[in-house]
Amino acid sequence: MAEKKKYPRVIVFTTPTCRFCRAVKKYLRERGVPFRDVDVSRDSAAARDMVRRSGQQGVPVVDIGGKIVVGFDRKKIDRYLGLR
Repeated sequence: MAEKKKYPRVIVFTTPTCRFCRAVKKYLRERGVPFRDVDVSRDSAAARDMVRRSGQQGVPVVDIGGKIVVGFDRKKIDRYLGLR
């Protein structure tokens, strides 16, 4: 059986209506990367936290071990997670 890879902590800031948010979450699930999904449309404190971390108001924002990816940037996500 393959050894389970250890990933940095991943937080995905999303809204329910954002199709790129859904794409990011699907992409992470397909690769077996655990993540915390934070819906900023329901949680104004989380929305402020997202803006503080990223400087952006748009979603998705992916925090990978403190490194910020704005939007669904597959190359950057793979690089920060150490995926090929």
